[in-house]
Amino acid sequence: MNVILNINKPKGPTSHDIVYFVRRLLGLKKVGHTGTLDPMATGVLPICVGKSTRAAELLTNADKAYRATFILGITTDTQDATGTPEVRCKGVNFTTDEITAAISLFTGEITQIPPMYSAVKVGGKKLYELARQGVEIERKERKVKILDIEIREIDLHNKITINETELIAPKITIDVKCSKGTYIRTLCADIGEKLGCGAFMSELIRTQSGQFRLEDSYTLEQLKRAKEDGTLQNYLTPLEDLFSQHTRVTVSGRDEIFAKNGGNPKVNGQLTIDNGQLMEGEICRVFSESGEFLSLSEVKDGRLCIIKNFW
Repeated sequence: MNVILNINKPKGPTSHDIVYFVRRLLGLKKVGHTGTLDPMATGVLPICVGKSTRAAELLTNADKAYRATFILGITTDTQDATGTPEVRCKGVNFTTDEITAAISLFTGEITQIPPMYSAVKVGGKKLYELARQGVEIERKERKVKILDIEIREIDLHNKITINETELIAPKITIDVKCSKGTYIRTLCADIGEKLGCGAFMSELIRTQSGQFRLEDSYTLEQLKRAKEDGTLQNYLTPLEDLFSQHTRVTVSGRDEIFAKNGGNPKVNGQLTIDNGQLMEGEICRVFSESGEFLSLSEVKDGRLCIIKNFW
């Protein structure tokens, strides 16, 4: 079973918890996720099964999209709603235009400092392990790309209660398209710093990861029911469908044997090509004569050179 499940992760479980769920659901051990979602976050979490785990890196490197909500005037030690709150500004008073202008500064290539409460490793230890011990260390800046930010809502009159005190704390909801490795809670916190009042992320939904979208994802309850009624197959995405935009090439005879042994067959060999002639630099899906998905390959110097082997 070499497939991907597009799971709508609920709030609470870790990404590893979802992997364990899929292992129990399918009775298989070879299962992995394609990019961590924090426990408080919900949304798209593609899970790879069987040989699809070899494609996990390709999926992890894909661009992502999120809907995030953050609160101005309050910060937390985790930059999200799971941390200890600190009131930075009791009387936050910005106009919609001022908030919009600050947010617009964060499009394009930006730098981020990974939060202490993250899985980034320094000296063999995860930052969150050090943070739980009360240790804070210097972290290197990272470059990420914010491809687009769309403001969905600005609520200037939002009320929030901190330590039994009710405060006016503007609430902003944004849609973000970004490169891999972007910390959305850090983005929200940095917008707050730009405004001079601080901020924390109160909610996060991943709406897209590569080609996988929230509207096409399935809840854990849906998958459980599908397993019970025997329709689970309808919820699985075959591995080769990840690359359906690429030309299908079928190898046969000696070229098939060669490809199965990790070789790079000649383009003018025993091949059947779906869409005419292959061009130099073209990426294609390579199948055996019996329909087995063998590899994702690139045409280089007249050969099908393997990018990722799935055989």
